[in-house]
Amino acid sequence: MNILTLFQVKFKRIFMRKLHQFILLAGILFSVTINSVAAQKIEYIKIPGLEKILKNPANKLFVLNFWATWCAPCVSEISGFEKAARDYDPGKVKFILVSLDFPSQIENQLIPFLKKNNITLNVDVMMDVDYNAWIDKVDPHWTGDIPATLFFNNARKSRYFHSGELTETELKKRINSLL
Repeated sequence: MNILTLFQVKFKRIFMRKLHQFILLAGILFSVTINSVAAQKIEYIKIPGLEKILKNPANKLFVLNFWATWCAPCVSEISGFEKAARDYDPGKVKFILVSLDFPSQIENQLIPFLKKNNITLNVDVMMDVDYNAWIDKVDPHWTGDIPATLFFNNARKSRYFHSGELTETELKKRINSLL
């Protein structure tokens, strides 16, 4: 064997080892991405479930965003909630997206939307479509328009309701003011 052949053999071994490591790492990263979407928490709630959330005594700020996939301003602001959530300690701020999508749209519209847009926040689907039976529990002045966001910390007796779209900057400003 000459020097050139030895070099080629050694180079091939190093290249194959690095390629194997790259493929292994890419597979792990791909698996983590798929699992993060698959592991997303989606719950179906009715009025008692909403009341349980609203009465939570934990000393943390809850950010409940009421939205639907058929609402353009709602869809526009969702990525801001997703991004903002990464900036806060989950032990201090809990984000919950309360979907008002119709029950017939959950499988064909809501779940594909969440996957396509990589939404990882908890989603609670409101199954009581008689909105007048529960919107006053969220805020007595809420007329039912969406998007709408409720910020509250029952331990600190702080509460703020915002009707309408929020930018990521506005959302963070409101959260910071309530922490």
